[in-house]
Amino acid sequence: MKCKIDHIVINAFDVDKMVEFYSGVLQLQTERLEEFNDQKVPFPSLRLNKDAIIDLFPKPLWEKTSPPDVCRPNLNHFCLCLDKDSWEDLRKRLSQFNVQVDDGPVRRWGAHGSGVSIYFRDPEQNVIEARYYDQDNADQPCMLGS
Repeated sequence: MKCKIDHIVINAFDVDKMVEFYSGVLQLQTERLEEFNDQKVPFPSLRLNKDAIIDLFPKPLWEKTSPPDVCRPNLNHFCLCLDKDSWEDLRKRLSQFNVQVDDGPVRRWGAHGSGVSIYFRDPEQNVIEARYYDQDNADQPCMLGS
């Protein structure tokens, strides 16, 4: 399976300090910060590169995770971006290996806009999101080459 990282989610106690560090010290471009400050979106993002972002989850998004140690601070989960065929193949393998899908398919926000995701866990209970983007986002696909 070939894939690449779409986004990283960090649980943040103080989103303002985190934005200040990542945008000031690391000079990453903020995304959706104004919308977050206006309470129109649940979290802001920072652009790592054209293919990846960091999402900063404020405490209300992660404090009620069950069981409480699954999304341990600070990393909430990571996301693998696949083309749709590879994503479907992964879903079949998860079933074959009796890996439970915790959530999805569900449409969620990512580095290229809205995509379709499933969530599952590795043997140590780290949460993994796997997603593909629709044709609406075909100008920035997750194609990984051959």
